[in-house]
Amino acid sequence: MIHYFLSLSLLLLGTTNAMSQSKPETPAVVKPVELQLKGYNSRDIDLFASAFSDTVKVYRQPGVLTYQGRDELHKRYGAMFASTPDLHCEIVNRIVAGDVVIDQEKVQRKKGEPRTDAIAVYRVKDGLIVEVTFIPPHNQ
Repeated sequence: MIHYFLSLSLLLLGTTNAMSQSKPETPAVVKPVELQLKGYNSRDIDLFASAFSDTVKVYRQPGVLTYQGRDELHKRYGAMFASTPDLHCEIVNRIVAGDVVIDQEKVQRKKGEPRTDAIAVYRVKDGLIVEVTFIPPHNQ
């Protein structure tokens, strides 16, 4: 009987360890945010823009619309990608709640210069980013 409980305990312990080591599936809401990050870091404007809806709204701060539309996003980021070969974004922290993804980022624009802090709030609908708000720290 003791052998049975010992075997059962070891089996359950192994199952628990295997379950805790498996990587959870990425929520669907995160997928377009990851796609745009991949495009951003590779400076691939078409890949980057494909993560956004045609009517995406881009805000610089909550409630302050900077521009709207994928075409405008494509134009602005295309120019930035062309002029910043060292551009790279690292996600420091991520919060996912419903249809919202909030990323705390460190952005490198030029090698040798300090990275800047950024906060991006993405709202996702039907697999595309429909709204993004950038919240710059007050010291930048």
